[in-house]
Amino acid sequence: MDEATYNQLVAGAFKRILAAADGIDPDVLEAESTGDMVTLTSASREKCIVNTQRAVWQIWVAGRGQGIHFSYEPTQGLWLDDKGKGLELFRFVADVVQHISGEPLTYRS
Repeated sequence: MDEATYNQLVAGAFKRILAAADGIDPDVLEAESTGDMVTLTSASREKCIVNTQRAVWQIWVAGRGQGIHFSYEPTQGLWLDDKGKGLELFRFVADVVQHISGEPLTYRS
C-alpha cells in the first residue's frame, strides 16, 4: 500500500462512520471530525475515538476500555484488527456506539 491509497481508504472509512452517526439524534450521539480523528460522544460523555496511525498505515479505535489497531486487508476489502481476533473496524465502532449510546449505528451500503 502507498500513502495515497491509505489516505483514500481512511477518508472513505471516516466518511462512512460519520454518515452512519448522522442517522442518530445528535442529542444522543455527537460526531466530530478533525483531520485525522473522528470522535463520537454520547450524551453521558462516553467516547469512541477513531484515529489514524499513519506511520503503520492503520486505523486505531478507542472505546469500551480498549484500543484496537485495524489494518486494511486488500484481498477481503476490510479493516481487520492486527491481533487476529476477527474484529472488523465498522462492526467494532458500531458495537462501541451501541454500548455508549444505546443506539444502533447503521451503515449505508
